[in-house]
Amino acid sequence: MKFTKPPLTLPQQLAKWQSRGLAVSDAAKALHYLRFIGYYRFSAYTLPFQDLAHPDKHFRAGTTFDLVLALYVFDRELRLLVLDALERVEVAVRACLVNEMCVKHGAHWFIEPKHFRPPPASPATRPYFDHNEFLNNIDEELGIPTRAYAPSAPHNEVFINHYYAKYGDPYLPPAWMVFEVLSMNRLSQAFANLKEPDDRNRIANHFGVDEQVLQKWLHGLSYVRNLCAHHRRLWNVKLVIKPLIAKKHIALIPEADRDRFYAVAIILHYLMGIVAPESRWHERLAALMVRHSAGGLRAMGFPLDWRSKEFWGLNDGDYSI
Repeated sequence: MKFTKPPLTLPQQLAKWQSRGLAVSDAAKALHYLRFIGYYRFSAYTLPFQDLAHPDKHFRAGTTFDLVLALYVFDRELRLLVLDALERVEVAVRACLVNEMCVKHGAHWFIEPKHFRPPPASPATRPYFDHNEFLNNIDEELGIPTRAYAPSAPHNEVFINHYYAKYGDPYLPPAWMVFEVLSMNRLSQAFANLKEPDDRNRIANHFGVDEQVLQKWLHGLSYVRNLCAHHRRLWNVKLVIKPLIAKKHIALIPEADRDRFYAVAIILHYLMGIVAPESRWHERLAALMVRHSAGGLRAMGFPLDWRSKEFWGLNDGDYSI
């Protein structure tokens, strides 16, 4: 079947929604948001307000543009809140990994393939960790054109430039410098592919879980970080990489909801309690959820009584502001 839908102008896009029952009190305001958000992106947030069984997906009575906009703004605020927690978790895991590995194996342990799982016998087997590719990615990040040479141009990080101004052997800086410029995804891969279980467990012990749980958490959180960084939805989305729920938290969420954002919130709250125990991140999450009602907690896997669970430590406070 050939795609034949014609592009619509902004006024035509708005008129299409109005013809389906969307109330618009300020057309200029609505057109402004359509111009700078986009009809297609915005459309995802109209779904809870539409009768999807109707051939034209008419809006339910009383649905206004401002209601849909509030849901969009909520999702944006949620992404920013999640990124705040992810930053702290990522920094903490990086620090623990680097400290543990450097103390035991030396400052440049990551250059040696013996510290990582070997590739499978069949190179066609994917995914697997390729240590040579890992070093190539570091070389690319540092601007090193040929291995064993210094960067071809100054790096944007002063500490990298300082290393090459004073040293040069080994050709890469120590792990505590190099891992500062690696992405969360690369950090996750490096941890998951450390060869010795004892190394992985010493790192995971800092977070009160075994290495397999931390490995799965980092993989899932890297995916969530990418969603946030690319402005994808957290509201009403099924996560492609399903977060692993530790045994200690298994009673908090039914199996059917473990591919929703609530599962991520559980992991982040637990980890924030370890890496930033004075943080009020969970209270900020609760306040945001209380302000949001249009899309419903269930769209994100939250049980209606989630705030009363002992795990969250919210003490039935007023989180309406």
